[in-house]
Amino acid sequence: MYNPLLTNLENGIFTITINRPDKMNALNQEVMNDLNNVMDEVYKNTDIKSVIITGAGNKAFVAGADISEFAGLSQQQGMALAKKGQDIFFKIENSPKPVIAAVNGFALGGGCELAMACHMRIASENAKFGQPEVNLGLIPGYGGTQRLPMLVGKGKAIELLLTGNMIDAATALQLGLVNYVVSQEQLIEKAISILQIINSKAPVAIAKCINAANHAYTGIKGYETEIFGFSECFTTEDVKEGTAAFLEKRKPNFKGK
Repeated sequence: MYNPLLTNLENGIFTITINRPDKMNALNQEVMNDLNNVMDEVYKNTDIKSVIITGAGNKAFVAGADISEFAGLSQQQGMALAKKGQDIFFKIENSPKPVIAAVNGFALGGGCELAMACHMRIASENAKFGQPEVNLGLIPGYGGTQRLPMLVGKGKAIELLLTGNMIDAATALQLGLVNYVVSQEQLIEKAISILQIINSKAPVAIAKCINAANHAYTGIKGYETEIFGFSECFTTEDVKEGTAAFLEKRKPNFKGK
């Protein structure tokens, strides 16, 4: 269904694998189009509860954009390219279902931006992160200049943006860029273990948490978003089930309604 992507749905967890290992899983326009389409499926398919995004092989998550597609672009074409990339990554960031990036190697340029658009990041021990666009006379165009400061702080983000330097997984963990660092063999297993816990919670509440947390960084009134999301939860069957289960000292059985 998706040519450069592999997908697998098991127990509510939808794994998306960018499958261009010979190109270090670089983001060309075909990959970007498929990411856009596959996220539409994530939004619409009620069997999908949560998502893992990873790269094929053990060398790269996504080593960057496909630079061959940048040659000769005009300013207008560059603007359109960045706008398209940002829109696709916004679709990931604003997904009502949690998305974990399982970073299995290089996450550079657009790959780092893709990982940062996900709600959480788990890195293998060999992972490397960076925004090396200045080495090409460019800046990040898919949200990197905005999300990196949110995650690691302005000072360190500007250092990484201006030097183009890479950081290893241990440094990424120290800076708060990733949630966990595990061995290559444990990477997907760790992501699944987190999502299994999340999938047992109320889906509407999960979506409202994501929406409210995202608004903390958008300039939209986050506290008002929290109030509205909190109140909307009281219209669901899940809140009745959750409170009843708590009072009856049993595990809740959420239906997402």
